[in-house]
Amino acid sequence: MAVGRREKARQTAMWVPSAEIAKSPSHPFYERLNKILEGRGFDEWVEALCRGFYAERMGRPSLPPGTYFRILLVGYFEGIDSERGIAWRTADSLALRSFLGYSVTEAPPDHSTISRTRRLIDVETHQAVFTWVLEILGGEGLLDGKTLGVDATTLEANAALRSIVRRDTGESYQEFLRRLAAESGIETPSREDLTKLDKKRPKKGSNQEWRSPNDLDARITKMKDGRTHLAHKAEHAVDLETGAIVAVTLQPADRGDTESLGVTLAEAMGNLAEVLEDGRAAAQLSNEVLAELVADKGYHSNAVLVEHDELGIRTYISEPKRGERNWRGKPKEKKATYGNRRRVRGKRGKELLRRRGELIERSFAHCYETGAMRRTHLRGHENISKRLLIHVAGFNLGVLMRNLTGIGKPRVLQGALGRLLRLFSALRAFLAALRQAFRLPRFAQQHFLGWRPSIATYRCAA
Repeated sequence: MAVGRREKARQTAMWVPSAEIAKSPSHPFYERLNKILEGRGFDEWVEALCRGFYAERMGRPSLPPGTYFRILLVGYFEGIDSERGIAWRTADSLALRSFLGYSVTEAPPDHSTISRTRRLIDVETHQAVFTWVLEILGGEGLLDGKTLGVDATTLEANAALRSIVRRDTGESYQEFLRRLAAESGIETPSREDLTKLDKKRPKKGSNQEWRSPNDLDARITKMKDGRTHLAHKAEHAVDLETGAIVAVTLQPADRGDTESLGVTLAEAMGNLAEVLEDGRAAAQLSNEVLAELVADKGYHSNAVLVEHDELGIRTYISEPKRGERNWRGKPKEKKATYGNRRRVRGKRGKELLRRRGELIERSFAHCYETGAMRRTHLRGHENISKRLLIHVAGFNLGVLMRNLTGIGKPRVLQGALGRLLRLFSALRAFLAALRQAFRLPRFAQQHFLGWRPSIATYRCAA
């Protein structure tokens, strides 16, 4: 076969028959997911739900609601953080065009159309789509609802920390430091003088004194890796029987866990109540909905324990080391705390806490690490919540797909052969170490390590 040469300049044809356009087979993951959505009547349902957000007369070509929500699902499954990146990816992939319902001759929407449609549709509609996915999980037996685990993580805001201004005067951080330097007698302070002056101040990043002019909902907080950023707080309520996310809320990053817990549990209870209205899903759910709550020690407080004890919810919340406590005049607090402590130390409590660490951290990893939502590209809780709800709905659809096909994301099979080879190499090295330590018999060496006796070995045996 002769070596071919790539043509540097080629004149394209003006008309190309659609039958001659090269087509690749659609991705089996997206094809199966489309069958599930179409079989449940997703497009007809969401079009009727969003009809009030569109004008009656024809104007600018609109993005169909079913296509819009599928585009946001692509952001989760492909691990793309921005709407601009999603638009680029859908324009470049024939498989994603097929998933969205576009032919090879049709142009998928650009990022401005996606953003405009997101601003058009309200948060309640995005919440309804999230609940609709929960009903599918309930109908398939992938939602129990009895035991919920709650935890929170931080999302980096789309705002720079250097841009913060004073809440009272509106001056920037540098202007504030220069004013402090002038008040201390330094007329022309250098950068080194400002740095020394800043180090001596206590509580430099107080949210009561500073705010972001670009994102009013962002708060100064410490991230998981120890860095300080403007951020938001995302809190998950996860079904500890199946791993499905029952509720997700976006709250200020400086709000404590004991304060944000009530908001998330109220959202979870509302979602489960809507799922119970579906007859098929209600038959699969537990008879004791939200009967148990599992959380880490950040959620432990007297008020939280007493409140849930009065509601009849059994708590399994890790207790921090606080030393000897005075229970004088606090009989309810003592009863709730001792009951929680007894349950946590039991066999079931330890199992639930292990499951909490596994399933909730897994949801964070899928949604914010591989799902690329650790840093937000939107501003304001309303806009971010819209994207976050469909992002988490994609996670729940991944739970469904994993149950049906064994694959929760379309990129799972990438690198599977390499992982298999690494596993085989590790097993080979392990057996070689066993041979050196215990001198395995010739049969094990021959069949597991590929060892073959030499001619001299046969002569010695003869």
